[in-house]
Amino acid sequence: MHELGVVIDIVKKVENIARANSLTTIDTLVLQIGELSSMIPRYVESCYPAAVDGTMLEATNLRIEILPAAARCRKCSSVFNPLKHEDCCPHCSAKEADITAGREFMIKEIIAC
Repeated sequence: MHELGVVIDIVKKVENIARANSLTTIDTLVLQIGELSSMIPRYVESCYPAAVDGTMLEATNLRIEILPAAARCRKCSSVFNPLKHEDCCPHCSAKEADITAGREFMIKEIIAC
């Protein structure tokens, strides 16, 4: 489970951002995770308490927003969710598409008290 190491890095980045902005208390951390990301949301949630233990984020809430996957068909240019359509364009049945969204993993918001 690589999520723990990544979440620990996120916690360090958020602490640096908080210090740089003179924040002493953070209420909520909002992460965005794409459906095609290598990060598994339930694993991020389960390792979050260990990652924030003893840090200034220890009492924070974690909110995760799932970003849907999207692909653009190379044949007809339609945009579709490749997970829902098994990598096949629902408009022309082509199997050649470019992923345009869903690989993201980012800090969306740091909500201070």
